[in-house]
Amino acid sequence: MSPIKECPMSSKRKPYKTYPKEFKLEAVRMMHESDRPTADIARELGIRRNQLYKWAEQLEDKGAKAFGGRDRPKKADQSEVSLLKSEIARLKEAVEILKKAAAYFARDLK
Repeated sequence: MSPIKECPMSSKRKPYKTYPKEFKLEAVRMMHESDRPTADIARELGIRRNQLYKWAEQLEDKGAKAFGGRDRPKKADQSEVSLLKSEIARLKEAVEILKKAAAYFARDLK
């Protein structure tokens, strides 16, 4: 009988590495001002070459607002938002039930 192998898909994915805005700006500056190949600069900085191109594109598209932070809420905020949304849905359902009950009993009073 062979030992059970762990499925590679079940292992947890490594979290994304985040870099400060200053690091990104300096990396893009180095890419634009240096005569060296982008791959060499990326290797020196410990990042992927396509990441440098992505940062340069973001800087070109958004200008001073580039690298301002995440657009999505953080996990704690996200869970609170989802809880509030489910509560709103539950309350809307309760209101609809009460409207139907009020209409039913109002019809009997006539």
